[in-house]
Amino acid sequence: MASEFPRFSGSYELRLDDKGRLVVPARLRERLGGAFVITIAPPDPCLAIYPQRAWEAFCDRLEAAPRKDERYRRFVRRLFGSTEEVSTDGQGRLLIPPNLRRDAGIEREVVLVGTLTRVEMWSAQAYHRQPEVENVADLMTELGLY
Repeated sequence: MASEFPRFSGSYELRLDDKGRLVVPARLRERLGGAFVITIAPPDPCLAIYPQRAWEAFCDRLEAAPRKDERYRRFVRRLFGSTEEVSTDGQGRLLIPPNLRRDAGIEREVVLVGTLTRVEMWSAQAYHRQPEVENVADLMTELGLY
């Protein structure tokens, strides 16, 4: 079944400039489109970048959630309070808002990672500290991929 959303793969080690801007690789810019969304990515200490259509689908799922209790409201408040609609400038640079950089512990060195329907932005240090996936064959079997 083909997805209605662009697929993202690969990883890119990049550096923010002094103004907190990042040159987004052309391959990712093309798939993200002219305007996209950047937000926090709980529970991981990174940011998530969504093409507009994928973000809208995420919001639709959130609105359709059967649970609308206090925990839901706190989550929505936190998520949308840390969400920005953004685009790149003429040189392909993306300004990462200071509050989002702070939330993800991003200072200068970053890693962009394609994760199917979104791109994750990690501080390079946090990304390289992640443990390897254990028992990959078992996980692939559980997911029906092997």
